[in-house]
Amino acid sequence: MASLYLREDLDDVEVGARLSLTGAEAKHAATVNRTRTGESVLIGNGRGLVASGEVLVSTNAELTIDVESVSRVERPSPAVTLVQALAKGDRDELAIQAATELGVDAVVPWAASRSVSRWEGAKVAKGRERWATIVREAAKQSIRAWTPEVGALATTKQVAALTAGARVLVLEPDASAPLTAVVPDGRDLVLVVGPEGGIAPQELALFREAGAELVRLGSTVLRTSTAGPAALAVLNAALGRW
Repeated sequence: MASLYLREDLDDVEVGARLSLTGAEAKHAATVNRTRTGESVLIGNGRGLVASGEVLVSTNAELTIDVESVSRVERPSPAVTLVQALAKGDRDELAIQAATELGVDAVVPWAASRSVSRWEGAKVAKGRERWATIVREAAKQSIRAWTPEVGALATTKQVAALTAGARVLVLEPDASAPLTAVVPDGRDLVLVVGPEGGIAPQELALFREAGAELVRLGSTVLRTSTAGPAALAVLNAALGRW
């Protein structure tokens, strides 16, 4: 299977052109993936454009291909966003990594009231940058034409406000309605996953008042690192993506 590399500044490319990568992406291709001349690789821009071709040059400083084909993939619709509560350790990072591999279109970090982990001061920008790096690498690994967007750190009120433009599904173990009963209606979907201690009652009340739907995955309680990816698998089937 061909490897995918990203060049976000790429706007367009035609068959027959020569396309190059430099910097960290070229070094990664040569030293980590051990890409050699004659192999076929993919170069995309993370916004639907993907070019494939044979490697002509592969060094620590440059990767150049002879473009043999170009595909332009439309952004998935309806879109699915994962609102992931900050969690201790690397559980939130594991969640967004798996969610990216499973096809999520955007992720939003959420400062839930019960989140043990906190992004404050300089940690806000650093945390978002860290998430963006994880999502970017997961998109490359899973050969995705579109790299999911990483939103700004959201408060509970900001998460509730998402109901104004999308159908918001809050994962709650005690909900009466199962996620498998949700029938997509064309609106963009937002999945909300709480932290280790669950979503606080006042937050659940705010979500309900805003028009969000509380749904459960099953009879067991999943960790915050696995609930989002599991829910995405269910929605992928419902949306016909799988």
